[in-house]
Amino acid sequence: MAITGAEGVALLVGRVLFGGVIAFTGLNHFMQTEEMTGYAEFKGLPAPKFGVLASGVLLVLGGVSIIAGVLPVVGAVVIAGFLVVSGVVFHDFWAVPAEDQQTEMTQFLKNVSLAGGALVIAAIGPQAWDYSLGISLF
Repeated sequence: MAITGAEGVALLVGRVLFGGVIAFTGLNHFMQTEEMTGYAEFKGLPAPKFGVLASGVLLVLGGVSIIAGVLPVVGAVVIAGFLVVSGVVFHDFWAVPAEDQQTEMTQFLKNVSLAGGALVIAAIGPQAWDYSLGISLF
């Protein structure tokens, strides 16, 4: 079954909004590498600069894959996994001082909700999409 017509247009707009935010977030990993590396170091991650740059690539490619419809299931699942892991590692609201808990909980919940959106995209990924390159493994 293909997603066409008004549903295809709505899906395109949603893909551009969702994938665009994800890709822009990835670009920030390159524009703010030193700041993000410092935070990754603070959180105790090994090879923090490599992690920042690698996750930037992952986010840019994942966002573009969803926008363009190129391996969207793969891109969406990778993004969902990244968002859940980074939410737990970086936004551990349960382990920060009380004055930081609300901010970290908001960021954690943002990651969880975006991961849910990515999984919705993964679920519809095997269907044919209007306005997409339609390159898929499934």
